[in-house]
Amino acid sequence: MGFAGEHDQWLSNHLKRRKGERLDALKRGHGYGNRLFVESVWWPLAGHFHGLHPEYEVKDWRGRSYFVDLLWKVGSSRIAFEIMDFGSHGTDRSKYRMDLNRGLFLQSQDCVVLYISLDEMKDNPSFILSALRNLLFPYLLAGTTNQSTEKAYSRIERELMRLAIRYNRVLRPGNAARELELQTATVIKYSRMLVDKGKFRPVARGVSQRIIYYEYVGTLQSPDLV
Repeated sequence: MGFAGEHDQWLSNHLKRRKGERLDALKRGHGYGNRLFVESVWWPLAGHFHGLHPEYEVKDWRGRSYFVDLLWKVGSSRIAFEIMDFGSHGTDRSKYRMDLNRGLFLQSQDCVVLYISLDEMKDNPSFILSALRNLLFPYLLAGTTNQSTEKAYSRIERELMRLAIRYNRVLRPGNAARELELQTATVIKYSRMLVDKGKFRPVARGVSQRIIYYEYVGTLQSPDLV
């Protein structure tokens, strides 16, 4: 089944499961811009609609509901795509401000928010596709693997691996403990677990061979990071 058939089935399944305001939002919201995104960007990128939700309801900082254009759930991660049309976002300053505030709040709730220009998507879709391919590669890889990374690696283990990558593969337990607001003993415990799993290598110095830091030895685009 090609894009048209998969898209129609995906949309139909969501329409059948929704009622009330959620159903109305989907009927109103999944229009030209969102359809163009899933056809010219998402489909070539992913080739499926697994975990992708159109007009997904979330709460803002006031507890009020609103709907992001598309939200992808992959593992324990949430990635929101907002298709930005200048006519509907740029000319209304209060709406533009509210949209940015909502995006900022979502990101504070551990949700990645990606803003996509409708004009750029129409004129230069290859740029959008290339940029998102680089950004989403670890998530796309995680979505296709048969291994459940959420079970294989705990949240703390994944945080330690990502932190090590940010510091040129080096993780110093004391620094990591301060940054992640954990006890140093906790960081050392999970670092040793990552050594056993082949993700960290302990680096020792001096006569006593005391471990002074751990080196991340996994790949930078490993699905285990998601």
